[in-house]
Amino acid sequence: MRRSAAKPSAPLLALVAAAVGAIVAALFVGSFDAPAADVFAALAGGRSSPLAAVVLDLRLPRALSAFAVGGLLALAGAILQALLRNPLADPYVLGVSGGAAVAALAALAAGAGVATMQAASAAGALATLALLFVLARRAFFTRDALRGESSATGVLLTGVMIAAFAAAILSLALTLATDTQLRTMVFWLLGDLAGATDLRMALAAVVLLAATVAVAAKRARALNLMLRGDVLAYTQGVDVERTRRALVLVAAIATGAAVTLAGAVGFVGFVAPHLVRMAIGNDQRALLPGAAVAGGLLVVVADTAARTVAAPVQLPVGVVTALVGVPVFLWLLRRV
Repeated sequence: MRRSAAKPSAPLLALVAAAVGAIVAALFVGSFDAPAADVFAALAGGRSSPLAAVVLDLRLPRALSAFAVGGLLALAGAILQALLRNPLADPYVLGVSGGAAVAALAALAAGAGVATMQAASAAGALATLALLFVLARRAFFTRDALRGESSATGVLLTGVMIAAFAAAILSLALTLATDTQLRTMVFWLLGDLAGATDLRMALAAVVLLAATVAVAAKRARALNLMLRGDVLAYTQGVDVERTRRALVLVAAIATGAAVTLAGAVGFVGFVAPHLVRMAIGNDQRALLPGAAVAGGLLVVVADTAARTVAAPVQLPVGVVTALVGVPVFLWLLRRV
């Protein structure tokens, strides 16, 4: 038993090492390359040169924000895939990111600042999830689920309809926006980390990622039992409804924070959990933290490419994640 439990540790450690390496590499490359000695001097506390300002005020906050965004979206996707027992589920499919985007763009159109946008995005994600599970309550939250009468189909269909409604509102907002607002909105909807230059906010996002992973991992054993059936989990002492509500709240907070920092990067929450599942299996104790690290790694690499491929023009990070991630995922899928 001890040996089988330790098997996922090597892939997880490899993911962590790769993520750290990607974050460090992001400090060296950009519209111009930075010498290693100058980068490490800046990290050690030196702010005497313009290069140090670029590293500490631009590249470091952006790299940390990218890691946090990817980790939060991937964690939310892994949670929702497990809760709904459907590999197609992620925050985008269920309408959570769409609701967060609607609220954030409404705040942007009203001229709100970053803090207000963050609050609006989180509120939009929470409201969307609340609406989703109120509309699909009989299939997901009620005691009928413990008698085997629940179905994830109702939840997924409800989420798809919410996502479609949110997309319609976003299209209306884009139609009515001014030329200045339109460019900002489009880039934000495609995923944009150009504004992630606040180191304190980036560190707060990383702390939030660690906290959400810890909360989710604490319920990983219960989630493993729930994957085998609600009745079995209930007989093993799992409070199914409370566990679902707690994990749904974690997914909502993670999605709201990620959408606020980088816009609607919806692909990461779907593909990162699958990539980790291919490597280490479906044990949620390893899958949840592994998905978070893999998602962070994916977005850091994608954002670094977005800054450098067409420099000085910056590409939307959401476009890069899809262009790179889809072929890689399909290639890996053919190998398993």
